[in-house]
Amino acid sequence: MKFPSYFLLVVLLVALVSFWQPYWVVMIVIFAFGILIPSRKATSFWGGGLGMAVAWLGQGVFISITTGGKLADKIADIFGVSSGLWMLMLTVLLGFLLGSFSALSGNLLRKILKRERKDIYRGPLL
Repeated sequence: MKFPSYFLLVVLLVALVSFWQPYWVVMIVIFAFGILIPSRKATSFWGGGLGMAVAWLGQGVFISITTGGKLADKIADIFGVSSGLWMLMLTVLLGFLLGSFSALSGNLLRKILKRERKDIYRGPLL
């Protein structure tokens, strides 16, 4: 699968699933997506990571706008970060790492479980 379609599907999956489920269920969904969809390792890593990062960025910006930025600032104070913007950037980084390694793990498991046929003819008989 090509990168843009992989990326967009991950963004949609994360945006839809994360409304009803916690983050670890989203990671399982991305892992399953990596198993089910054949792609290159780099496509899985970057598509899964950027997809989850963009989805979490969108959700963070939406929450920040609807609360007037107060919620992000309060959480930043709890974690000892200087501002809500830094907290949002840390959230996006965490989303990238979780999404990328979930998708890559699924992709690598797919490649491990994929059987190579050994009973087929692969060249000229001389």
